[in-house]
Amino acid sequence: MNHDCLNMCRSAVAALICLCAWNDFAGLATAVEPSPRLRDSRPNIVFILADDLGYGDLGCFGQKKIRTPHLDRMAAEGMRLTQHYSGNAVCAPSRCVLMTGLHPGHAFIRNNRETKPEGQYPILADTVTLGKLLQRQGYVTGAFGKWGLGGPDSEGRPLKQGINRFFGYNCQAVAHNFYPTYLWDDETRFPLKNPVFPAHQKSLPDGSDPLDPKSYAGFTGPDYSADLIAEQALRFVRDHKDRPFFLYVPTTVPHLALQVPEDALKEYEGAFPDDPPYEGGRGYLPHRTPRTAYAAMITRMDQHVGKIVSQIQELGLDHKTIYIFSSDNGPLFDKYGGTDCEFFESAGPLRGRKGSLYEGGFREPTLVRWTGHIPAGRSSDRVTGFEDWISTLLDLIGAKAVTPAGLDGISFAPTLLGHEQPARPFLYREFPDYGGQVALRMGDWKGVVQNLMPRGKQPAASLED
Repeated sequence: MNHDCLNMCRSAVAALICLCAWNDFAGLATAVEPSPRLRDSRPNIVFILADDLGYGDLGCFGQKKIRTPHLDRMAAEGMRLTQHYSGNAVCAPSRCVLMTGLHPGHAFIRNNRETKPEGQYPILADTVTLGKLLQRQGYVTGAFGKWGLGGPDSEGRPLKQGINRFFGYNCQAVAHNFYPTYLWDDETRFPLKNPVFPAHQKSLPDGSDPLDPKSYAGFTGPDYSADLIAEQALRFVRDHKDRPFFLYVPTTVPHLALQVPEDALKEYEGAFPDDPPYEGGRGYLPHRTPRTAYAAMITRMDQHVGKIVSQIQELGLDHKTIYIFSSDNGPLFDKYGGTDCEFFESAGPLRGRKGSLYEGGFREPTLVRWTGHIPAGRSSDRVTGFEDWISTLLDLIGAKAVTPAGLDGISFAPTLLGHEQPARPFLYREFPDYGGQVALRMGDWKGVVQNLMPRGKQPAASLED
């Protein structure tokens, strides 16, 4: 980028930081008139959010080594969003943008910040969330997976923020272990049969053979959390098949630690002959075959997606269900916790990884499918972001008139439905961690400013989510 353009972007970023304006461009979107069928029966919404999944980790986005047949089918039957941006470069602030429709310069949660004894710094009690807005439109709402927007005793907990039914992890740190001793069932601890062990063990026990599967036996248990969470999501669909539902599935896959049942590993047996053990030393649990584990975790997630779609189809609800798939931020930097994102080309052609406001840190593989409404097999390169989902979904369900004032999101329902739409004026991100960064995209130009908060001057936060 030349100096003139960079100076322009710096000036634009500075103006945004100072003014915190430019936040209401909804009027630029073409109004979408709901069809008679839509007015008679509002569609269900299924929003599946992966955790640390890279732009290139799905087959439909170029992945060659990991099998994702169900998501690839969703892409073939729906639309790929090739320039869709998550809310931020790490978990909690990204999810806050998704739930509130405010970009990171306006959103309340701007970093990962753990609170004791469990949970993250909470969103405020009176926060207007996607869940609350859909409840007001007669939807029953369920969240199954990782929350991360307020601990079990805070006003930010799911049942206080527009969620009728919750099952999974409240806390991002607890979610680092796929074999925890408990999950949250609404606001009650649901005990599991797993043994107690830390998810951040630095290395194998002394004297262990890294090639012996028995050396890793202590890092597993009978209850794999992702499977249990998927089962509860399926039950939610069955329980509420007769009314509009919002099913939010913020899965913990493929976030570390690398853990997956043996039957999933066997699906990739022999696929990666060169798969040296991860013995620890760079965070999270050791694993005998880390590349195999990463691929198996993503394929397991893909199978969960397939089960949700099949369940909805069996209930005769497929034609009236909007499916969305995306990720909260990009993949990890290479070799951390045993990952090998270079081997899998997890970020695709993009520069940057999780924690970075370069493209690889928060540009995500995103799919949208709605049979009979969204043209099949299409791709859109319109610039969109997590802040757009509240406006877009309210538009699609025929409730555009109740979209709250002051949101940063712009409905891209016209784009999804195959209509022309003006380009987004800008997309803004700021992130106080990893040195302190801001980014501004305008058209095909993007400016990134780094090192705004050098080490020692950053706010208290966790570098992990």
